[in-house]
Parts: sequence; C-alpha cells; structure tokens
Amino acid sequence: MAGVKQMREWWRDAVIYQVYPRSFQDSNGDGVGDLPGITRRLPHVASLGVDAIWLSPFFASPDRDMGYDVSDYTAVNPLFGTLEDFDALVAEAHRLGLKVIIDQVLSHTSDQHPWFKESRQDRVNPRADWYVWADPKAYGTPPNNWLSVFGGSAWHFEARRRQYYLHNFLTEQPDLNFHNEEVVDALLDSMKFWLDRGVDGFRLDTVNFFVHDRQLRDNPPSDWIEFPANPYEAQDHRFSKTRPQNIAVLQRMRRLTDQYKDIMMVGEVGEAARQIDIMAEYTSGGDKLHMAYSFEFLSHDHTAEHFRSRISRFLERAPNGWPCWSFSNHDVTRHATRWTKPGGDVDAVARQSIALLTSFPGTLGLYQGEELGQLETDIEFHELRDLGYVAFWPEIKGRDGARTPMVWEHDQTNAGFSTGLPWLPVKEPQAARAVDLQEARNDSVLHAYRSSLAFRKSHEALRLGTTDFLDLPEPILGLRRSHGDQHLTCLFNLSERPLRLTLSAEALPVGPSQAEVKGTSVRLPAHGFVYLQSKAPVAVAPEALGEPGSSRQPGMASAT
Repeated sequence: MAGVKQMREWWRDAVIYQVYPRSFQDSNGDGVGDLPGITRRLPHVASLGVDAIWLSPFFASPDRDMGYDVSDYTAVNPLFGTLEDFDALVAEAHRLGLKVIIDQVLSHTSDQHPWFKESRQDRVNPRADWYVWADPKAYGTPPNNWLSVFGGSAWHFEARRRQYYLHNFLTEQPDLNFHNEEVVDALLDSMKFWLDRGVDGFRLDTVNFFVHDRQLRDNPPSDWIEFPANPYEAQDHRFSKTRPQNIAVLQRMRRLTDQYKDIMMVGEVGEAARQIDIMAEYTSGGDKLHMAYSFEFLSHDHTAEHFRSRISRFLERAPNGWPCWSFSNHDVTRHATRWTKPGGDVDAVARQSIALLTSFPGTLGLYQGEELGQLETDIEFHELRDLGYVAFWPEIKGRDGARTPMVWEHDQTNAGFSTGLPWLPVKEPQAARAVDLQEARNDSVLHAYRSSLAFRKSHEALRLGTTDFLDLPEPILGLRRSHGDQHLTCLFNLSERPLRLTLSAEALPVGPSQAEVKGTSVRLPAHGFVYLQSKAPVAVAPEALGEPGSSRQPGMASAT
C-alpha cells in the first residue's frame, strides 16, 4: 500500500548466539548440559545485547555424532530434558527479548530412526525409497567414488537389501532421499511441529547436502596442491552435493516458513570451494533461505584480503541476498586460538575480533564462550568424545577442543558448569576466563563484547548502511559504512606490530577503540582498531609499514 512503510525484518540486524546444549550448563549433576541449565543462564546471554539464540541439536539421538544423528525429529533427548523444559526455555527467552532458533539436521537421520529401520529391511517396504540406496558394481564395490566427510567411502553395504546406502558423514548417519516427495513432506511436517511450538527460526545443517545426483556419477578430483590430511578434500563434490534440484527443496521450506510471522532460516553451506557463490545462490530472490553462512571466516586465514574479497563477492553476487558471518562455532578451532600467534595477546585479538565482526554488513553469529576470549582446549586422545575424525588423529584432533563446557564461576567445581564429572574436561586455562572474573574487570573481553554490540545497535551505518572497502595494503583492513549523512570509517590492524595512518581530513573517533587519533594521524597498535565518524567520506593512507613499496595514495574501492 502506498505511503505505508514496510518494517525491516528482525533477522537482518540480528546478532545470534549459539548455545551448544551439552556444554552450556548442567542442572542435575550428570555432567551434561541441559535445557533447564540453558534457561537458568539466559540472563547472561541477554546481557550481551544479542537478539537470538541458536540451539544445537537437543533431539532424540543415540549420540554417535553428538546429536547430529537424529532418531526422532519431534522428541527431546532425555539427556537434555523434556518438551515441557523446551517450552519453558522458549517462554523465558521471549520474556528476555530473545528469539529462539533451533537446528534442523535434515540431510540424514540416525540409523536408529524408525524410517531407516523400516527402509533397510527390504526393497518393497513403504519406506524402501526414503534413503539413498544403490546396487553394487559387478565386482561388489560401492556404486561410485563418493567419500564420507569422516573418512572412507560414503557407501555402506546392507546385506538384507544386497545394496549400499549413502552416508556423507558417519556410517550411522544414512542420507535421506530428497528426490522422494514423501521424504520432503515428512521433514516439513517436523519443521511445522516446532514452528507451532513457538520457535522463531531454523538453522539448517549442511543445507547443500540435501539432494544427490540421481545418476550417481563419480566426483572429479579437486585442485589440491598438497594432498590433504582428510582425503575428502581431494574431490570436487560436484555430484554428491550442491545439486541444482536443491533449490526446489529450499523453496518448499520457504513457503512453509512464510505461513508464519517473523520466521527465518539460516543455512550452513558445507563446502570447501564456491562457498560464497552458494551462499549467494541460496539467499537471492526472496524465495529460498533468508540467509546463509559458510566456513569462509571459520578458517585460519586472517588477512585483510580474505575478509574484503569474500564480503565483496557476496555483495556483488547477491545484491538482494543476505549473509551471516561468524568467526567460531562448534565445528572449528576457536578463533582466539586460530588467530593469536604463539606468545601473542589473546585478549587483544579477541577484542579486535568482535569490533571487526560488528563492522561487517549482514547478520552476525557468536559462539558460546567467545565473549570470554575462550581458547581451544587441549584434548588428549583418551579424553576424546567426538569420534568423527578419530581416523585422522593426530593431524586432525577433532572438534572437542571447541566444545568444552562454559565457565561461569572460577572458584566453583568445574567452574560452575556441573557438580558432577563433566562430559568433557574443564581445564585451568579455560576456567581462568570464567564469567565472574571478567565481570569484575572493566577491560575484559566480556565487556568489550557488550560495548561493541551496543555500539553496532546504536549506529544505523553499521546495521543498515552501505559498504565500501578502502584500498589499503596488508595488514590493514579498512571499510566505510554509510547511511544517510552518517559515515563510519572502520580501520583494523591485523598484525602484531603498530602502524600509523594518515586521514584526508579530521574525523571523530567514536565507540570502542584501541587506537590513538591526533588530528589526521591515526596510530593503530598491534591488533588495534578504530571507528571514525564524519559527515563526508574520509580517505586513508598508510604512513609507513616498514616494507618496500608500502607508500600509497588515499583511495577506496567499492564493494558493491
């Protein structure tokens, strides 16, 4: 209707906090976090200034892959509590102003799911075609060369059917057949169950894995330079995932969520190549995902070029799509460890990281504990609980190091996480970053997170503005966020040495800062950063980087 201002969707400005349920708070002393424990600690989450929580899987599961092997999509694992506990969690979150997003692990089920138990019996039962089955080759080997993410062939033989079934992950995680409309119908019904219970959205696990190539063609080799520690990356997974037919599945999901008010879906793009292009494809047009994230910023690459090129490419490829950016999650080494050099200042890296993240356009994701500058826990072999990558030990040490319990009170048993024996250990380097210790220090990483998130929320240039990247050499990342007559120039020194920059005109430092600004001169210490506010765009040039050819004229390059 003409003259009526359309409301901006809540998720476009949102900061989403990921809760890993088994490691957040144990309420009953069994050593495993649970739903009542999460509810108890929600005030902490709300105090950060975030807008939503994302709950990793809490569904019924035999836990071969820590809940990502679901045996009942509409039941709560008793380890975490009950449906009533979930309802109470949602009610308390909403009371605190937090949206609730839950994981949906739809590309595969557990082999203990009733659907698979029926499907594997024979080739003629009602669910015989609900999973991806294929005949062996004439000499008995799997139907093609597809590999499992966790090692070995992606095919496992079932003697009762004399066929192989597909499992892109563990053998105990058979892949559903999305070419079968009944399968998609059943999954949509399970999503509707949670929508009717009041959830505000979904995080879709491995969203590009849904549909496989019906012809089961072999994957070609990838462009690896050195053969990877996990052979999975030696293939270009052109046929085992990211098929064109995936789009139609996402469109069906979008039509379901559009029947409800203020619902959003964020998809995880699991791919080593083409990540940004897939994010763009899956979010453009307004009829698929609301937004998507990938592993682009969950890597060890901490260069200005990496951040600049990925964001620029997304904005170019999907001008009407939407990204979600994060630096850590439950599947990767924590970024405070990844990006801090040996002997470096962890807190400085952590403080800069949240300032950096809040300067990016799009929705933002945080992972529990990163607001403490939490480090990766050193897990010994006998302490392993995540067995997905155990075949690659010690080259790949698995994901347990990022999944150890939250630390709340440093002087309590297990830092306040549990009165019992924790499912993963709470070690001293982690306990030293407990919430209560950081609450007591004004210069803590925790307060830096609150400050940066509050600054983003109060500045429309960061939430709503356009994005231009400045033409600056490594290790300086510079970008301009503009909205109306508000211009914020965001500068970050991604190195261990101090740097000095010159502005084309004076600008006012605003918000959180680790920099010295005098007139048109800006000094950025190691991992320093600053936001500069001005009425007109300000150009920036480095004074000296201590490297040949470092002198440059002020300039900027548009990202859109």
